[in-house]
Amino acid sequence: MSRDICIHTWPCSYYLEPEKRWVPGKLSLTSLSLKFITDKTGKILVDFPLSSIIEIKKEASHFIFSSITILEEDHVKHWFSSLQPSRNAVFNIIEHFWRELLLSQPGAAAQVSSSPMTKGKELTGLMACSQKRLEDTAKVLHHQGEQFDNIMKGLDKIESDLDVADRLLTELESPSWWPFSSKLRKTPSETKPKEGASMSSSEAFGKEGIVIKIPAIISQRTESHVKPGKLIVLVSGLEVQDSDSLLMHRFERDDVDDIKVHTPYEISIRQRFIGKPDIAYRLISAKMPEVIPILEVQFSKKIEFLEDALMLRSTGASSPAEKGCSAWHAASGLMDRLMHCEPSSGSQEGGQTQLQESQPFVSEEEAEELTQKWRGDTERHRGKTAK
Repeated sequence: MSRDICIHTWPCSYYLEPEKRWVPGKLSLTSLSLKFITDKTGKILVDFPLSSIIEIKKEASHFIFSSITILEEDHVKHWFSSLQPSRNAVFNIIEHFWRELLLSQPGAAAQVSSSPMTKGKELTGLMACSQKRLEDTAKVLHHQGEQFDNIMKGLDKIESDLDVADRLLTELESPSWWPFSSKLRKTPSETKPKEGASMSSSEAFGKEGIVIKIPAIISQRTESHVKPGKLIVLVSGLEVQDSDSLLMHRFERDDVDDIKVHTPYEISIRQRFIGKPDIAYRLISAKMPEVIPILEVQFSKKIEFLEDALMLRSTGASSPAEKGCSAWHAASGLMDRLMHCEPSSGSQEGGQTQLQESQPFVSEEEAEELTQKWRGDTERHRGKTAK
């Protein structure tokens, strides 16, 4: 899946400096760039990468009209005005993706042309992402196993309560002179230890952990009122917090009615009510592709991919665990092919061998690191599967 996916589009006007006039059109944000397309001709007037941005500011054109100005590395300043639904909403979203790109790729713009990534580094990054995906999936599956254990304990308690009720009913139906009626009595003290044990298990079950936490742009009801915040995925639900880490809303696992994936970077979460408005949040984040596979595991029957997000599901594996395992096998197979590649005789093949020696695909240190990671994580994965 290409990373340069359209995240959002806003109607606005762009100030064309050579002609000294405002041109109506649409401002489109992708994960890597910004571009402006005119309404009349459909011509792209502006198209520049997010990594080239130096500064994003809120300003006023002619001291009246609210605008957003973007300054590039070559000191070219772009003016955007008449932004819909609001200037603050557009500013917060663009600034979020710009900052996340700078944090995730420090110095990437300067290093892309000078030092291309080797195959070994690509494989190391692939294995690190797969390892993180497997760890997140293991946390969710472990919590689901605890849920099943808790359900079985609840069913055992219900069965014991039914046995007590059956004995009491039998005792009430038996005549007072029946000699075996006293054996059917069961004191309440016999049931207290089990109830206490279930309470202690529920208290231990209430201690939850954080699966993943990402920064996000949050909107509720209307898209014009957005603000930065956080989305926290817990083993028992979801939390939406503001920029000061104050809780805005907590969704328990059973409270979530549907999760819609609009794009790989945008989702909406809703909790329905009868007789009062639903609670719904719309979240946009540059880190959302890391969260969606986890939500697929936790809310497999409640998550829905819309048309713009179907490409994410079609290119991915059937589950995060299978995707991680397939990535491990693909990486290990590629590493074995690269390491066991023997030079052959011949003038043409000799030239290829000399070229490989001058620029190796995988260095010995990278190969050793990949082998250790693959073997260690494979043993841990097999151990968890056996348990």
